[in-house]
Amino acid sequence: MIDRKLAPASVRLAYNGIRFLYLQVLDWPALDLELTLPKKPQKIPVLLTRGEVARILSACTVMRYHTMLLLCYGCGLRLAELIAVRVPDIDGERSLLRVEQGKGAKDRLVPISPTLLDGLRAYWRLFRPRGFLFPGQRPGQPLSPTAIQRVYTRAKAAAGISKAGGIHALRHAFATHQLEAGLPVHRLQRHMGHASLQSTLRYIHWVPSYHEGAGELDLIARLGDAHG
Repeated sequence: MIDRKLAPASVRLAYNGIRFLYLQVLDWPALDLELTLPKKPQKIPVLLTRGEVARILSACTVMRYHTMLLLCYGCGLRLAELIAVRVPDIDGERSLLRVEQGKGAKDRLVPISPTLLDGLRAYWRLFRPRGFLFPGQRPGQPLSPTAIQRVYTRAKAAAGISKAGGIHALRHAFATHQLEAGLPVHRLQRHMGHASLQSTLRYIHWVPSYHEGAGELDLIARLGDAHG
């Protein structure tokens, strides 16, 4: 493992493959291997500040793509969830976004802030999409994930931000910025669509100053006065 410089995930994958071969294919009654498996490194991702998110969004001047990045950040969506959003999923009256069959094949409702809702309405009035909110070039198909990643990468470069990471950084930013505003962890768990609270609690370690409060922050509205 050390000689070949294998990542911990690769070592575990090989180990599980060997176990499957002997226990399931060759039908051995047991397999006793004295191995010390490497621990998966716990790394803190490179986090965007509110000011950096504001600069990225400002650098994306095409309204269609700008709205797409707004929604990703404002609701903390995964890339696959962003692509799948349809016009009927937006409940303007209750200010909610229905995320259908997110990770783990679970539906959830995510609050839409007033500022984000205004942006979505302006986008709809201009483009009038009927199916997917962000349709692709082919009829009835959403925008491709590659195209969305490319838009984000270009906007980040235009904003002069060299931090590593793709569009998923906006989801991390949503979580950390809401925690900085005092959003209770159990509510963040529902917004993020985490099956386990442990997945949400890791964000606490990324926000050392976290103190639970009452609030839900209108992230988009606060970007106007963000710095750095």
